Amino acid sequence: MTVKTMAEFAAEDKMPEILFWVGCAGSFDDRAQKVTRAFAQILNAAGIEFAVLGDEEACTGDPARRAGNEFLYQMTALQNIQTLNMYGVKKMVTACPHCFNTIKNEYPALGGHYDIVHHTQLLQELIDGGRIKMSGGGEFKGKRITYHDSCYLGRVNGIYEAPREILESLDTQLVEMKRSKTNGLCCGAGGAQMWKEDEPGEKRINVERTEEALATGASVIAVNCPFCLTMMTDGVTGKDKQDDVMVYDLSELIVRQMA
Repeated sequence: MTVKTMAEFAAEDKMPEILFWVGCAGSFDDRAQKVTRAFAQILNAAGIEFAVLGDEEACTGDPARRAGNEFLYQMTALQNIQTLNMYGVKKMVTACPHCFNTIKNEYPALGGHYDIVHHTQLLQELIDGGRIKMSGGGEFKGKRITYHDSCYLGRVNGIYEAPREILESLDTQLVEMKRSKTNGLCCGAGGAQMWKEDEPGEKRINVERTEEALATGASVIAVNCPFCLTMMTDGVTGKDKQDDVMVYDLSELIVRQMA
């Protein structure tokens, strides 16, 4: 699979249809890299000409800002905005709700104005438009799947239906958790909590959330965020259910059922 960079497109005096913002997790985390590959495969299959920034992409600065280091956030953000504006980037997609929220809602204050969508929104558009063909009777047909709403896609940006419509297109049996949509429970990693030691308490948040997911009787937990992917996987492993329940990003579910 060949993925071109913005620099390569610029050298040919061309502009891709969309820029895929990969994010730190999608670039460096072994598990999240599989999501990056799956999404890139889908974009290729749909015939979308896309590019990545490659080495020119830095962290959006979200963890720094959430942890209270505003100076580091602004330094990182301004560096990214300068790079994006240099290439004249207008349309973007990312598989990370944290990157999505920061670029969509926080970069404009620093001069970064982009039309960015989360990958679940683009996937839903591609399915609705017939650009992704699903094979009938795939491996997830009729399976009980529960969906975990990530904080930054759900409550912060109000995107609830696109991911659920994707699951419908897979002919799965969606079973909602006790807390979902506007009442969804955080996986425990957002707001820079991913890099903090546990605070005193009786139970980790991801364990609490995993228990809700397991209570649905689902054999698959679908997520849309690399942080949630890590936390829910850890929760399932902690409950010794890793042989019975799988945790997948929505793009991984689609790529396994594409015609």
